[in-house]
Amino acid sequence: MKNPYTILELPREADQAAIKKQYRAMAKKFHPDRHSGDKKTAERFKEITAAYNILGDEKQRQRFDRGEIDGEGNEKFHSNFHSQGAGGQPGMGGFPGSGRGFGADFEDLLSPLFGGGRARRGRPRAAPEFKGANKTKTIKVKFLDAALGTKRQITTDSGRIEAVIPAGISSGQSIRLKGQGNKGANGGPPGDLMVTVTVSPHPTFTRTANDISADLPVTIGEAVQGAKVDVPTIHGSVSLTVPKGSNTGTRLRLKGQGIRRKNGKVGDHYVRLQVALPDPGDSDWATFVAKWSKDHNYDPRK
Repeated sequence: MKNPYTILELPREADQAAIKKQYRAMAKKFHPDRHSGDKKTAERFKEITAAYNILGDEKQRQRFDRGEIDGEGNEKFHSNFHSQGAGGQPGMGGFPGSGRGFGADFEDLLSPLFGGGRARRGRPRAAPEFKGANKTKTIKVKFLDAALGTKRQITTDSGRIEAVIPAGISSGQSIRLKGQGNKGANGGPPGDLMVTVTVSPHPTFTRTANDISADLPVTIGEAVQGAKVDVPTIHGSVSLTVPKGSNTGTRLRLKGQGIRRKNGKVGDHYVRLQVALPDPGDSDWATFVAKWSKDHNYDPRK
């Protein structure tokens, strides 16, 4: 196995915080969920995790730095004995009658203690858990559903779940469905499903922040004399007083009839009056206007 410092592209003097930061960055980059079916990337991810098992554990790292274990966490055997004493006699490191130092024979002697002479593997540090990557989805929502809030059935990999569309959501905003994303790594939690909303336009209403606006047709009599009229809002029909002498373009407010959010913010409903003339075939109206215009000339474009 390669040197774990080389695998994680770190200098030997890197501190534990730097090691952890580098590992998270590389693990995210080479995570199998980001490279589905890429065996080389999957092997790279395993290599990075194995290197972090050594360097991410301070005790294991110190043992590796001292040469006590290799890059896989395996124990290394070190002998401080010499192969033969002075004058060709067996020394402290010699085995009587062997003519050799403690080598394979000494390893054989220790084999019952160390499982056949093979070095013991150091206990690796468990790889840290990683939350799964988020998934994305786009849905279209009707204007009134977005303004008032609703519930929608969303299809996910695990089936259909109910999602709450909050009142006042705008096009481009997202709702988060926790745990409905990709699976996590090393036992980590799954990611989330981010559902982006697109709001369909309405034939009558328009929206600015929490306020709703709409044009309201009124008769000449209602505009000139004043009247009480019913106004459609996103919450239903509401009575509105049209002041005497109103004209096309007059803007009136219905307080609190706009979008009502859970955070307590409430918008208003604004109407812009549109004075509607009678049917052009109404002869009485045409006669009246002709007579009235002779004595009441005025310039509306002044």
